[in-house]
Amino acid sequence: MPVTVHQFPCLSDNYGFLVRDAATGRTACIDTPDAAAILATLNKLGWILDLILNTHWHPDHAGGNEAVKAATGATIVGPAEVTRIAPLDRVVVGGEVVMLGETRFDVLDVGGHTLGHIAYHDAADAIAFVGDTLFALGCGRLFEGTPEQMWDSLSRLTDLPDETTVYCAHEYTASNARFALSVDDSPALKTRAEAIFAARERGEATVPTSIAAEKATNPFLRAPLLRPDARTPAQAFGEIRAAKDSFKG
Repeated sequence: MPVTVHQFPCLSDNYGFLVRDAATGRTACIDTPDAAAILATLNKLGWILDLILNTHWHPDHAGGNEAVKAATGATIVGPAEVTRIAPLDRVVVGGEVVMLGETRFDVLDVGGHTLGHIAYHDAADAIAFVGDTLFALGCGRLFEGTPEQMWDSLSRLTDLPDETTVYCAHEYTASNARFALSVDDSPALKTRAEAIFAARERGEATVPTSIAAEKATNPFLRAPLLRPDARTPAQAFGEIRAAKDSFKG
């Protein structure tokens, strides 16, 4: 049976995600950016939280762990790096499986933004929760990893089926689109950027996205095409990432 994903804005530009397994009613939250918002949303929906699934250790992703656990008794699952700021009940690495009722999440190693960053992929429902690794028209900064590590991680995500729905953790898409247009003049990107700007003017979310959309228009995934003189795809990616880091538009 399918899952239900409830997405809601929190903090200045984060999204929170509650995921409910239809067969059992078991519920997880992906990260804990804002404990108060998560608890209020659970109460509004009438859902009981069973799992907290962390993607990485940053405070806007794991900072609410202890408060949410104290209020709900949920089991906290995540990469070992999360223990830098909060305890974990179960440490997971890429290749492991986390079950939410009858829903299977495969844990993917997607380090780069942080060294131990992971994603959760539900193949049966074709959805992935990718934290700060892949964004709509963007990717996370390399706070800890290397371009080579991040390129491998992004490639792992783009190996997922094109129809996979991608839930990324921030509403960065308009800013990402402005940068993308500075390095790529493809018609597909221009069309998508216009739609994004219009959606944001209307106050609409641009998350989730899809693997197909990102492969077609995301400059970080298209880096080898945009930097054909680079020695390797990872070097091409690194050049685009460095350009984004200094972009002022």
